[in-house]
Amino acid sequence: MMVLERIGVFAALRLAGWCAALLATAWLPGMAQTALPAAGPYRIAGTVVNAATGDPVRRATVSLLQESDSHAVQSVETGSDGSFALERLPAAKYQLTASKRGFLTAFYDEHEEYNSAIVTGEGLETSGFTFRLTPEAMLHGVVTGDGGDPVEGAKVMLFRCPGKASASPGRNERITQTDSATTDDSGAYEFDGLAAGEYLLAVNAEPWFALHRSAGGARKRSQANSASGEAAALDVVYPVTFFDSTTEEAAATRIPLAGGSRVEAEIALHAVPALRLTVETPRRADGSIVRAELRRTIFGTQISAESAGFLDSLQTGTTEFTGVAPGRYELAQGDPPRIAELDATASQQVEATAGVPAFPISGLLRNASGPALPDDVSLTLQPLDGSQRRAQLQANVVRGAFRFSMVPPGNWELWAESGGLPAPVISTEVDGQHQAGNRVTVKDRPLTLVVTLSQGGTRVEGFARKGGKGAAGAMVVLVPKDPAVLRAMTRRDQSDSDGSFSLRDVAPGQYTVVAIEDGWGLDWRGSGVLTRFLGQGVAVTVSGKSGKAMQLSAPVPVQAR
Repeated sequence: MMVLERIGVFAALRLAGWCAALLATAWLPGMAQTALPAAGPYRIAGTVVNAATGDPVRRATVSLLQESDSHAVQSVETGSDGSFALERLPAAKYQLTASKRGFLTAFYDEHEEYNSAIVTGEGLETSGFTFRLTPEAMLHGVVTGDGGDPVEGAKVMLFRCPGKASASPGRNERITQTDSATTDDSGAYEFDGLAAGEYLLAVNAEPWFALHRSAGGARKRSQANSASGEAAALDVVYPVTFFDSTTEEAAATRIPLAGGSRVEAEIALHAVPALRLTVETPRRADGSIVRAELRRTIFGTQISAESAGFLDSLQTGTTEFTGVAPGRYELAQGDPPRIAELDATASQQVEATAGVPAFPISGLLRNASGPALPDDVSLTLQPLDGSQRRAQLQANVVRGAFRFSMVPPGNWELWAESGGLPAPVISTEVDGQHQAGNRVTVKDRPLTLVVTLSQGGTRVEGFARKGGKGAAGAMVVLVPKDPAVLRAMTRRDQSDSDGSFSLRDVAPGQYTVVAIEDGWGLDWRGSGVLTRFLGQGVAVTVSGKSGKAMQLSAPVPVQAR
């Protein structure tokens, strides 16, 4: 099953754990259990173990949540051997969760944002479960400056590297910032509660003694101050620095974290002379000034450029950015706008013709199923070219209309969300030319689009079977027949303990449903990766008349990866 409201679920889980600790009134051998009136003849039992070592986890809180709304049903505490049992349960489908301090709160057999629910009922085996709980990882270290002195107040940014089979195309495929911390007076930082995976670190800081001056200001002060050379020596910056103490983003070292690991990562900063970037400041026909904007992105995440703009438009017609650290930047300037990618290694005057023209993309959204779209739709343009250098672009939708003001030429993917849930972009139309899928190409002119969304109101349900029995933990994939919409319209789930699954938010179209044993490390987005499974899949057609839920006509055979 798929967890759609993860924050709310975990909040309920933590509440259930607190309730278990405060209200434990009924006792079973070796474990505590919340009081619960008799409700049914079924039970769910198993053992919680440390996923890293295999050792039993004692005094972990195991909670049972209603599958329909994630409300807590019952909680128990594991015994000294890690065992648990949830008793007197009616026939139903439940989410099984476990938590303990020092471990990552998790659902049973969790993979990415999917897990297997437990189904109780006549003839269903619901004991002997092994719940593997992963210990939290921690990353810590010290940031130092020249001479080894600690750097206080440095911003340390933590980035998570995507796995090869990220759960949600367009959202989790990029390196993403997951946290940030500020160093204390000893230069120390710490990130705890981390999941296993690969991470990157970047540090943005300012030398405490730095003094940045504009060229014009420096000239004026130098006439009255013979110590201008000393002041210039203070015009220094720390470049954004990555682990392991490199200023080159491409050379940043990935930090692998295993469950329960405590990794130390030291980062050394070195001050260098600050740069000045001077940009022409033209005026519009109405006399207003066209201000330039200097931006920097780290692994595709935009951060504010640590520089102050000195505007002297009346005298020189220029904007001067001071205190600029060496590095790669994106400069938006001029009217019509141009976007220049700068590799700033020295102070320079940026020509007004530098960079490429940027164009607006505007348009209208429409719903494939007919009803008007809600007001909470948001759009994201994600670059396909140089995706880790260029930031995503965001736009809100107002009464069905949207606008991205400055989009550089290149290939982009358009993603939509409504109420925090994906709304698949199933087609775009430019100048009457219809194209399936969500790709948009910007060349040499503004674009006006008609974008068709599907809020995917249908839920496709079925069973994954192996050897004639329901198979738990299989990766179930709804594969669209049209390869052009593979990334936008594919849906996935994980089969529950009885083999059942539910593919949510399915847009109208023709599909094949496949089930893959141990398929969670499979890069299903790759060209042709799913092709070899399609022959044994089950075909399904979803239409606007399919309703809220539809059942597959046959069980889906589980295939070996």
